[in-house]
Amino acid sequence: MTQVIPCTFGFNIIQSLLEIHGFKVVAGNFPSFMVGALITLELTALAVAFGMVLGLVFGLLKMANQFKPTYWLATLYIDFFRGTPLFVQILLLYFGVLPIFGEIGAFTSAVIACSLNSGAYIAEIVRAGIQAIDKGQMEAGRSLGMNYRQTMWYIILPQAYKVVIPPLINEFIAMLKDTSLVSIISVSELTLRGKLIYASSYEPAWVWGTVAIIYFIMTKLLAIFGDYMERRLATE
Repeated sequence: MTQVIPCTFGFNIIQSLLEIHGFKVVAGNFPSFMVGALITLELTALAVAFGMVLGLVFGLLKMANQFKPTYWLATLYIDFFRGTPLFVQILLLYFGVLPIFGEIGAFTSAVIACSLNSGAYIAEIVRAGIQAIDKGQMEAGRSLGMNYRQTMWYIILPQAYKVVIPPLINEFIAMLKDTSLVSIISVSELTLRGKLIYASSYEPAWVWGTVAIIYFIMTKLLAIFGDYMERRLATE
């Protein structure tokens, strides 16, 4: 009897939820939410990956202020993409700039826009990480016969890696949330799928609540990973 009561109680809860229209909408469209979440993660991963390449290049170019053309090019890129909203950048690139180069899909345009935006922030993270390394490390490398590029690649950057990992995780989390803006150009990520499901169900609390919870779970898992990396790097 003691085992029957909890089972019956749990069954009653499920039965009550199934009678709620909003819950039925979420349950029926849950696979669509998951596909949207996967597209969001894919877009975020690509944006941050390309952003890390751009950030490394432009971060180093901005530090090489002896050669003014590359320094001003890096400064212009970083200041523009950090000083204008990502929403405006997406619209500018998708409707204004990228059509010049031919027919480019919405997802590719979104990756390009998010990568350029992320690269500007990562460039500053890289620059700050390199500057956090003691200048004596560069002098030590040069005294061993290495040139500037070799010293930077083999001595400075490996040490800066530990410094920049935590802010890079934060950039990953911020970009994951910012990808919701690409719904404006009809990229079928989590937010756009939420809009479409809401438009057909008129259940704002249930639909947007589910979207918010999925975003929260993804960002929380990334935050936990970031905390783990910080603890691991602190002990090495």
